Amino acid sequence: MELVVNTLAVARGGLTVLEGVSFVLAPGAALILRGPNGVGKTTLLRTLAGLQPAVAGTVSVPPESLTYAAHADGLKAVLTVEENLQFWAAIHGVGGVTEAMAQMNLTDLRARRAANLSAGQKRRLGLARLLVTGRPVWVLDEPTVSLDVASVALFAGVVRAHLAGGGMALIATHIDLGLAEAAVLDLGPYKAKAPVAPGGFDEAFT
Repeated sequence: MELVVNTLAVARGGLTVLEGVSFVLAPGAALILRGPNGVGKTTLLRTLAGLQPAVAGTVSVPPESLTYAAHADGLKAVLTVEENLQFWAAIHGVGGVTEAMAQMNLTDLRARRAANLSAGQKRRLGLARLLVTGRPVWVLDEPTVSLDVASVALFAGVVRAHLAGGGMALIATHIDLGLAEAAVLDLGPYKAKAPVAPGGFDEAFT
């Protein structure tokens, strides 16, 4: 199974922001998305995750093979660390809660409610959800927000292990995760051209 994106165009607020995006992500591979703020990285990832329709082009991947992690951690504040992971594991029909807590250094916090975690701890718990989905394609939007240097290294190790097991990762980030095996896709060349007003000038100044 591969993630195949072919001449994809995506829009934000009704305006096309990227067009002609094409790439193939194979098992064991990672792709880092780069580009200035506002270029459309989040919009692209949301489209790939099925949260909004594409303007044009195709995305070929079984929907049940993909999991998405964005800026929100997706936690239930009244549940403990362990209960949050058990909740997500039950939804996806898989286990691995104990292992996920160990991999993201959450074992000592297993009985603490999510509401009482620090921002970095919440982020690690949100990312630990990836490990209990059982899904091979990880689509990640700035996953290291709120993480300290040690936690970034911890997460990078988790990603490497996922890739070594045949998983795939598509990551929008400005941080160097130290993934030597990852390719980089600069979205700048795919920025959609601004629409031109009739007559070739801005009608606001007529």
